[in-house]
Amino acid sequence: MFFNGNTFSSVGRELTLALFSELPATRRREVGSAIAHYIAGVLDREAMISIVESVSKSAAYQPGDPVKTLKGTLRGVIVNLLDDGRVRWRTDNGTEFLALPESLVPDD
Repeated sequence: MFFNGNTFSSVGRELTLALFSELPATRRREVGSAIAHYIAGVLDREAMISIVESVSKSAAYQPGDPVKTLKGTLRGVIVNLLDDGRVRWRTDNGTEFLALPESLVPDD
């Protein structure tokens, strides 16, 4: 690649943004970043596929569904769905948060 890894990563990221245009902006950026890191050789194929699959899952949550933040730093369960589209969820240590569904991923 003659030290042009960043160029190829940028092309991959831009293609990803177009291919995953139906995802919310936050999730689209996460997928683009994962694919760009794979192209640059920083991330292995299995990890990239795992990230893309988990971020691409539909956010059709129901109360009681286990979730985690995009980076996996907090885990918890959905408490209820609000009329404005946000979700109330409780972490494992009992703290409750309001969040947009696209800021959470299912915790399998």
